[in-house]
Amino acid sequence: MEEELFALKKNETWILTQLPKVSKYKARLVAKGYNQVDVIDFHSSFSPVAKTQFDVNNAFLHGDIEEDVYMIPPEGYKDASPNQINKSFVTLLVYVDDILIVGNDLDKINLIKQYLNRKFSIKDLGNAKYFLGLKIHRKKSGIYVNQRKYILDIMADTGLTGCKPATVPMIKGVKLNCKSSSTLNEPEKFRRLVGRLIYLNFTRPDIAFSVQQLSQFMHEPLQIHWEAALQVVRYLKGTPSLGLFYPSNSNKLLESFSDADWATCTDSRRSLTGYCIKYGDALIAWKTKKQNTVSRSSADAEYRSMATTVCELKWISFLLKDLQIPVQLPIPLRCDNQAAIHIAENPIFHERTKHLDIDCHLVRDQFKQGFVLPQHVYSKVQQTDIFTKPLEHTAFYSLRDKMNLRDLHLEEGILD
Repeated sequence: MEEELFALKKNETWILTQLPKVSKYKARLVAKGYNQVDVIDFHSSFSPVAKTQFDVNNAFLHGDIEEDVYMIPPEGYKDASPNQINKSFVTLLVYVDDILIVGNDLDKINLIKQYLNRKFSIKDLGNAKYFLGLKIHRKKSGIYVNQRKYILDIMADTGLTGCKPATVPMIKGVKLNCKSSSTLNEPEKFRRLVGRLIYLNFTRPDIAFSVQQLSQFMHEPLQIHWEAALQVVRYLKGTPSLGLFYPSNSNKLLESFSDADWATCTDSRRSLTGYCIKYGDALIAWKTKKQNTVSRSSADAEYRSMATTVCELKWISFLLKDLQIPVQLPIPLRCDNQAAIHIAENPIFHERTKHLDIDCHLVRDQFKQGFVLPQHVYSKVQQTDIFTKPLEHTAFYSLRDKMNLRDLHLEEGILD
């Protein structure tokens, strides 16, 4: 604590003064606005502020910069020779005062750490082992990430440390709604538990469907919702060390799976979108989400799920590009609904699907541009079933294994 206070004083973080009487205005800085993409968000407005009536050409020329700034020449700039491009790459992931630094040049990484230490007085923790509650274990074959300690805390908080484990997080056939049982006497405990399960979902995609179902009832939970939440905890009891494994020898190809459960919500009759995205054998993105509007057919619901998946793929492709990781196109977009595939590939269907206009054009345009390639898969090999419905344990375990969820504590005797 004294080190923290010393660092604050050393950097002259604040001075005590009287609060002046000022007018309050609110504004936001939007970085890289030029990254907006046609069809996806080209015509969207973000953080609107008062519009100006003039612009300054080459405004950056009118400011003095004392530091040297190195940039990779943009596409189309031909004057720079290859030996003039900086090949080192270092990136920082910053969350408040917790920082992960990654790069391909150890010397550059050390220089950055030394610079940050001079400026802010940092504590070098060495190779990453824990970050924001995530345990990170590195080995030659890959990286293993889990939240075992966090799960043990959840079990202790709910009094289920000694409970009998459940085989699945949600029992097949269970349908949660807002009027099936009595109101929960202590709604705060439900909200606290579901909030913790939402954070646990960062490394446990196997509970994504259950968490989405429970999070719909945060405003007024019922007794049956609390019992369903405890079912998830009992499932975690049997799998506390399960975590995502990212193999180092995997292929470098993106692939995606999209699915929908039509009219699954008994309260609103809205459908459920589910998708997962892999980079090689590594699962890097997944989601279970209720759709914003009611779909008039299963094909409508599936197509809206495809559009949501395409938007996520676009964002991931931009992120990978920033990390200097090439993306091979087209990206397979696997769906088990033939009608949705035909809509994407055949413009004749568009006349009969005008109510799908935006989603229709989004997926169709990205298909025409060679960004995605819709492909049909049979329902029994659809990997996103685990994100759209409760399954019996055999099917659940099969899909869980395909997400590369592993227990290295059990397999290799890793200690905390």
